[in-house]
Amino acid sequence: MSNIAIDGPAGAGKSTIAKIVSKKLGFIYIDTGAMYRAMAVHMTRNGVSADNAEDIEKNVDTADISIGHENGEQVVYLNGENVNAFLRTEEVSAMASKTSANGKVRAKLVELQQKQAKTCDVVMDGRDIGTVVLPDAELKVYLTASSRVRAERRYKELTLRGENCNLDEIEADIKERDHRDMTREISPLKKADDAVEIDSSYMTIDEVADKIIELYNSRK
Repeated sequence: MSNIAIDGPAGAGKSTIAKIVSKKLGFIYIDTGAMYRAMAVHMTRNGVSADNAEDIEKNVDTADISIGHENGEQVVYLNGENVNAFLRTEEVSAMASKTSANGKVRAKLVELQQKQAKTCDVVMDGRDIGTVVLPDAELKVYLTASSRVRAERRYKELTLRGENCNLDEIEADIKERDHRDMTREISPLKKADDAVEIDSSYMTIDEVADKIIELYNSRK
């Protein structure tokens, strides 16, 4: 099986690029964030309290989570059930925020992500894919962009939605999140030693996707 790992800081365009690359190559895109949300669905259904680490850890092993596609759309399966409709509720978001920091939850999801990567060709993006989840991936990409460019992208996104926001504040938040991601105890964000760094600051989405596909094809 062929695996492509894409890591990088928030706002670098990882998910958007990963979806395009997977579609062009005919791979499965593994949305690791959606898998954490599916675990949160599992916890809420079992009446687990988000603040009870012991209870969370007791319920981890009864969740089997995988990603597939139906009618061209990504589907997240929890114990064989399509749970897409439940992933974005406020209750699930709050639970995912707490459970994703739990070491046992992360270990279980890494195991499930690795299991899927052994059965099909995947493109996976996140913070620790090349370093922890898929250390043997055929291609590892560290996708980045300057904090200012990432802030400008976010600012544009928010203003298009009609929200009032401040560009400098957004950039400060991004820098703070970068620091948090890079210094966290479990699976911090870092570039794998054998990853190719791509700075997307002044590249279009398609240029970045084409570059990754070119890199992948050159390694086959």
